[in-house]
Amino acid sequence: MKTSDMIRQLCDQMNISVSELTRRLGQSPQNFGKKLRRETITLEELKAIADVMDVKLSSFSFCPMVMK
Repeated sequence: MKTSDMIRQLCDQMNISVSELTRRLGQSPQNFGKKLRRETITLEELKAIADVMDVKLSSFSFCPMVMK
């Protein structure tokens, strides 16, 4: 599964939109959308997403999403 798919799946599980996640991260929707499409999310951004979503960073591996 692609990183962008995992992020979208996590958003669905947490009942927030990708736009809301983007707002919480302090990024523009256009910039974050490009990163999702190009699969250029950095490790630091994954850490920030995990913090914002209150999940473990290991949630972005190829295992099921695991809550803290």
